[in-house]
Amino acid sequence: MLQEKALRHAAAGVPGEGKRPHAARPFLFVSDLHLSDAIPHTVAAFERFIRVTADQADSVFILGDLFEYWIGDDMLADPFIARMTALMHTLSERGIALYVMHGNRDFLMGKRFMKAAGAIWLPDPIAITAFGTRIALAHGDALCTDDRGYQIFRTFARNRLAQLLFLAWPLRWRRALAENMRRKSEAGRERPALPRYDVTARGVAALFRRSRATTIVHGHTHRPARHQEPGGVRWVLPDWELDHGKPRGGYLRVDAEGFRMMPLD
Repeated sequence: MLQEKALRHAAAGVPGEGKRPHAARPFLFVSDLHLSDAIPHTVAAFERFIRVTADQADSVFILGDLFEYWIGDDMLADPFIARMTALMHTLSERGIALYVMHGNRDFLMGKRFMKAAGAIWLPDPIAITAFGTRIALAHGDALCTDDRGYQIFRTFARNRLAQLLFLAWPLRWRRALAENMRRKSEAGRERPALPRYDVTARGVAALFRRSRATTIVHGHTHRPARHQEPGGVRWVLPDWELDHGKPRGGYLRVDAEGFRMMPLD
């Protein structure tokens, strides 16, 4: 079910704040960082993004797959995870709102994580209004409607009973399963991407229709681009990878001047 969120500032279409549009601070959108201690250069870029790039932002939106995997909020005891969540919490300490959406790898992030990171959870999908534009936000995996096997798994994995049963396993069992799935995913990246793993025109059109938005922003596919669709404009966010192969990454900046895809500093 698509939900709507009225954000807290004039830039988000909330009246009565007394800010002129050109004075409003930007919204920054990222996704698919896949953070882990195995990718130090990517982690360093994220640390700079939070400390420097985001410092003048109104809000930061992370649209899924923040971590390589998330197998329960007991991961907060891990030193690397604790460092990342403490880093993100500095945003709220500076008056910058942090919104986090589940991805296909970290949909088990719960209330303990959100509190530790100073984050507000966003359902997938959700409609917001920013700088006069109605925007539908999504991770993107639900739009890949031709990948029927994955859609069946997605429905099962988001069943609350199934999640509770999985979370009841010892942490070492959950970690072993996640690591095995990660290795298979890494091996799959060597193969050419098939069309069924991309979003479909049917899925995109349905989201435009349900959200009544003129713009969609999502990640997941690792195919960053600006698409002109029949229902409006669709922005695909890049994944971040600065440790293996050709460096890539970036973020979408939305402000009074419009939408701009920005490279990492």
